[in-house]
Amino acid sequence: MKKLISVLFAVMSAAMLMACGSSAKGSSLTVEDGVLTMATNAYFPPYEYYEGDTITGIDAEIAQAVADKLGLKLKIEDMEFDSIITAVSTGKADMGLAGMTVTEERKKNVNFSDTYATGVQVVIVKEDSDIASIDDLQGKKIGVQLSTTGDIYCTDDFGSENVEEYNKGNDAVMALVSGKVDAVVIDNEPAKSYVAANEGLKILETEYVTEDYAAALNKDNTELLEQINGALKELKDEGKLDEIISKYIKSE
Repeated sequence: MKKLISVLFAVMSAAMLMACGSSAKGSSLTVEDGVLTMATNAYFPPYEYYEGDTITGIDAEIAQAVADKLGLKLKIEDMEFDSIITAVSTGKADMGLAGMTVTEERKKNVNFSDTYATGVQVVIVKEDSDIASIDDLQGKKIGVQLSTTGDIYCTDDFGSENVEEYNKGNDAVMALVSGKVDAVVIDNEPAKSYVAANEGLKILETEYVTEDYAAALNKDNTELLEQINGALKELKDEGKLDEIISKYIKSE
């Protein structure tokens, strides 16, 4: 009997060691069933947008490259932007990539990976608008995407009574086109896409705020944070991050 117990103990110990060792490729307790679930809002070109039924863009390609590094399959879940932090913090998604800026407020609920891109908040107005600078936004109706940093900055700087929140950036731009708001504050790259698609709009030359983009991760899953940071470093060192970004954002 003692010999049998010793054998069983040895087998169990070996199994535990193998399970611990399997985490190097992200296949242990970091994700379920070998699938890395990414939460996003797929109306933010060129970072994420639909081509037919497929979500593509900078964040989608970076997430796929990270998943490949970790030996995982990628699953992308589209949702409202203000639901992403909740999805990550409650474990409904493994990470959030959505052109998401690192802020102190968000860091209360999630961890952030190392930065993988830089964004700029800009102002879209009609071509005949009398708004020529950030200061001219005082007293104007400003359209923003709900819970984005554009929403936060504009509410702080110009008051909530002057800010109109929309679930999608495109909805805010359509409000500008129809005259419901006087300007839209949003990230520069999506702004370029919206202006190109809607005649009569322009982007002010004055930049509002420069920001860092990163992946949001559950605070309890520090192992996955380390793995994703490791994958991002490898992708950066290999030039893959620059390759993906330059595919969508052309140097001027």
